[in-house]
Amino acid sequence: MQPCQNCQAAIDEYLLDKQLEPLRELTVDDFNLCVDCTTVVPEACVECDGGVYVPRTESEAPDYCPACRAEVLKRTGRDPGWTASA
Repeated sequence: MQPCQNCQAAIDEYLLDKQLEPLRELTVDDFNLCVDCTTVVPEACVECDGGVYVPRTESEAPDYCPACRAEVLKRTGRDPGWTASA
């Protein structure tokens, strides 16, 4: 078990994987945060209408999920950032 990067609690991979399900193919290994430090906003990605991951310390949800942000970067060669207006 890995510790949460935010609060250092042991990560319950089963609970976190269930919460991250809207983020398509990503798993707990992509985040290293426990379920208490993770918020997922469903249907918020402007590209795929999938869920986006929001750290509990942030107040604003990103416009891109990690998978779509990586795909835009791969397709255009330009990192769009987390928000569509960035």
